[in-house]
Parts: sequence; C-alpha cells; structure tokens
Amino acid sequence: MNKKIWVRTLSVGAIFLATFLGAEKIRSIEDPTAEARAEEVPKITRTEAHFVKKNADHTDYLIEFTKKEDRTIINGVPHISQLPELQRGCEVTSLSMLLHYQGTAVDKMTLASEIHKIPFRDENYVRGNPYDGFVGDIYTFSKSGYGVYHGPVASLAETYLPGKIMDITGQSFDAILKLINSGSPVWVIINSTFAPLPESEFTTWKTNTGNVKITYREHSVVIVGYDKNYIYVNDPLAAEGYKPVHRKAFEQAWIQMGSQAIGIEK
Repeated sequence: MNKKIWVRTLSVGAIFLATFLGAEKIRSIEDPTAEARAEEVPKITRTEAHFVKKNADHTDYLIEFTKKEDRTIINGVPHISQLPELQRGCEVTSLSMLLHYQGTAVDKMTLASEIHKIPFRDENYVRGNPYDGFVGDIYTFSKSGYGVYHGPVASLAETYLPGKIMDITGQSFDAILKLINSGSPVWVIINSTFAPLPESEFTTWKTNTGNVKITYREHSVVIVGYDKNYIYVNDPLAAEGYKPVHRKAFEQAWIQMGSQAIGIEK
C-alpha cells in the first residue's frame, strides 16, 4: 500500500476511535442531551431561592390559574435553577423549592453538600445504587455521576422538618393530587421529557444492593398544581416556574420511574 495512503487511513481511524470513545464517555456520565438542554436555560448565579417573576404578564398568568374552578394551583412556590452550580443537582434543587415554600430557607448548595453520596463505582468497579445515595458527582458533567432517588432525599428533608415529611413513593397518582389539595407541593422523580420513554432509554445496573433500572434522562421537579389536562411544575432546568406539561403523559412517566414522590404534612 502506498505509504501516504496508509498514514491517512491510520489518521482517519484514530479520529473515528477518539470520537466514538468521547461519545461513550459523555453517555456514561449523564444524559447526553442534558448539556444541550442546559444551554437553553439562563445562567443563574444565585445559590439561594429566587421567586417567580412578579411582572404584569406573569402575575396575570398566576391569576388565571386561580380563577379557574377546575384548576388547583399552589401559588408562591419559589422557582430555583440548578444551574450553573449543580449540573446534576435537580433532586436537591427541587427539595430546596419544597422546603422554602414550607418556611425552611435552606439553599440548594447546602443540600448538595448534605445529601448522602456514594461512589459512581466502588473499588470493585461495581456501580452505585441511587436508592442508597447520590451516585457520583453532583456538581459537574466532567466527572462520572447519575443522581439520587426518593429515600436519601426524604431522609435529608426529615432533618429539617422532623415528623412532617410524607414519602408516598409507591402509591397512586391520586395520593399526589391529595397532597396538592392539602396545600403541599410535591417533589417527584420523572424524566426530562415528561413522557414515557422507550425501553431503549433504560439500562439495568448491577449494584451491591441489588439491580436497579436507570435512564440517563432521569430528572426531578416539584408539582405545584394540576387540572384535567395538565400538571404544573417547577422545573429546575426551566427558565421560570409553573410550567404546564401534559397530565396523562406525565403520570405514565412518573409511574415508569418508580412512582417516587415526597410531600409535607400540613
């Protein structure tokens, strides 16, 4: 083979291999679409809660919610962005919104430091279980990580409101609506599309505490209201709060993620 052609072939092959391994590294760390979605959200530098904008248009928007008899909305739930400090911190940011609404002013960075953490992989290269703690790095996509499920979040919330945390994981969606009706926003695990995912989006991790089904599109939001057709959420990756999402698809996606939900007893 001509020497120049051989060298060119090796170079192209090396570029392809590097690109492939780079793509695999991104997927192994987090939802590969997360960074693209994050770029659409204004960069918030504050680490404390910031309330929904009180401009005329948005105030009218909230009033419209409360005027409709078939719609139940909890007004005044602060909307907090997880960015830019917590690229994987949707769960603790959503918990911060819930606690702030109940009068406990703890910021997302404090919760991020306090949430129980476990390695992404242990010394035997076995992955961590999100039911046991936050898996990997909560701060940046440049390090391996995943997220955390309801148990460790409920335990952390309990340290701030002893005896008042209601972990209703495993119950029906009606239990969430009951909490909303009582005046408590509800922390949930969902996916970033707010709709059921195909099985191709899931994989099973073998951990030291059992197998766990995960998706790199895992996400957490706070439910702040509902009506016949929509669920209203404070999404820590959205530009503002009280975002409507289709109710039927949201319910199905919530069930698909293990029916995980936490509220506060009123």
